[in-house]
Amino acid sequence: MKILVTGGAGFIGSAVVRQAIGDGHQVVNLDALTYAACLDNVASVADHENYAFEQVDIRDRAALDTVFAKHAPDAVMHLAAESHVDRSIDGPGDFIETNITGTFNLLEAARKSWLEADRPEAFRFHHISTDEVFGSLGKTGQFTEDTSYDPRSPYSASKAASDHLVRAWAETYGLPVVLTNCSNNYGPFHFPEKLIPVVILNALAGKEIPIYGDGSNVRDWLYVEDHADALLLVLQKGALNRSYNIGGENERSNLELVQTICAILDRLKPASTPYADLITFVTDRPGHDARYAIDPTRIATELGWRPSVTVEEGLEKTVQWYLDNEDWWRALQNRDGVGQRLGTG
Repeated sequence: MKILVTGGAGFIGSAVVRQAIGDGHQVVNLDALTYAACLDNVASVADHENYAFEQVDIRDRAALDTVFAKHAPDAVMHLAAESHVDRSIDGPGDFIETNITGTFNLLEAARKSWLEADRPEAFRFHHISTDEVFGSLGKTGQFTEDTSYDPRSPYSASKAASDHLVRAWAETYGLPVVLTNCSNNYGPFHFPEKLIPVVILNALAGKEIPIYGDGSNVRDWLYVEDHADALLLVLQKGALNRSYNIGGENERSNLELVQTICAILDRLKPASTPYADLITFVTDRPGHDARYAIDPTRIATELGWRPSVTVEEGLEKTVQWYLDNEDWWRALQNRDGVGQRLGTG
């Protein structure tokens, strides 16, 4: 199968690219190479005969048409997106343009290619989204595929809009689609502005480890390589026009998560004092959702997928990866906004 992966130089996209190549697929990696992208993420497959790269912005419809005409992909996996909630608070315009207009452009380019190929039945447009479109949970309950949308940030609202566009193109034009909504990802190659890398890198530098509010916000943590495995499974075996929630079944409060990372660092790279002493509580983010949790029943029962990595195992792997790959993260620390407090409203 030839798969066009948008955002394939990003965190989750690059995990999909690496796994897809490993599974024997042909991959066209389409990425605009904005601030959070890094071609080093796919260096291990860059010279593979089944890999091709196109530096294209999904906001550029003409360039998308050129890529589809050149490569004629059998499937699209759409991961390209602005994804940092804090950045969406400071600059929502980029999120509207990329996540909504960009998805519209990609849908139209894919539809044009699909029609010109005489509507191949095997074609799939796989839209990858987030559990944040469902809003915020209380202390109990989980998001299912039937949960009503209730986005609370410019980021989640833009992703919710893109989800609706994909469903509309399926209903109106018959474009063959599948959708997935995932919980919080973590693992190797995670861009340094996100929570887990911030904790690791601040700790290593002896800097304060910031936690929003009182640290009680809960997330369901999904190891990125588990997610890539699930995404490729849904692409190939998911039911047409159906959505699947993908979760790690690893709920942790932010404070618990940070304390676990500090304990791992205490073992792997001990300092003169415990890393947890660096934890500092800071003013909460505006509109900070209290809790996310995924009910993964559908993907488990229909496709037989379950996460293989516990959060303790995944965090151990992740911390070790950052210890072993200092050249990678140091090269990214001077990029715009990294290391700064964003999203204060």
